[in-house]
Formats: sequence, structure tokens, C-alpha cells
Amino acid sequence: MRLEDVAEELSVNMPQVRSLVRSGELPAIKVGGRGVWRVERSELEAYIERQYVATREGLKQDGGITSDGSR
Repeated sequence: MRLEDVAEELSVNMPQVRSLVRSGELPAIKVGGRGVWRVERSELEAYIERQYVATREGLKQDGGITSDGSR
């Protein structure tokens, strides 16, 4: 997937995706002569799963979500 596709899938902007790649949170490779960045779908799915786990742990520690949707 191109980084643009990842941004769309996660509903975030390109700088946020680039930050995830730079930090190593979202593994990506640079391919081709023009240096296009790609993320394998399996890596994106693994990143999303890690976010679900982190969110669950955070909710356990913070006491969950209130009826109005806030923490």
C-alpha cells in the first residue's frame, strides 16, 4: 500500500503516517528508483491490532468510557 492509502485507511493525514514510519511504529519499505514508500497490508493490520490492545489496556487503567463517550 502507498502511504496515501494508509492515511486514508487510518483516517489520518500524511504527516501522521510519515511520523509512524519514521518512528518504526509502522514498518515500511522504500521501493523503486523514485523512492516510493510502501506498507504491506499485514504490517498495517498488525499496527491496528497493537492499537486495539493499547486502547484496551488504557481503558482498563482509566476506568473505561463514560456514557457521553469521554474517558
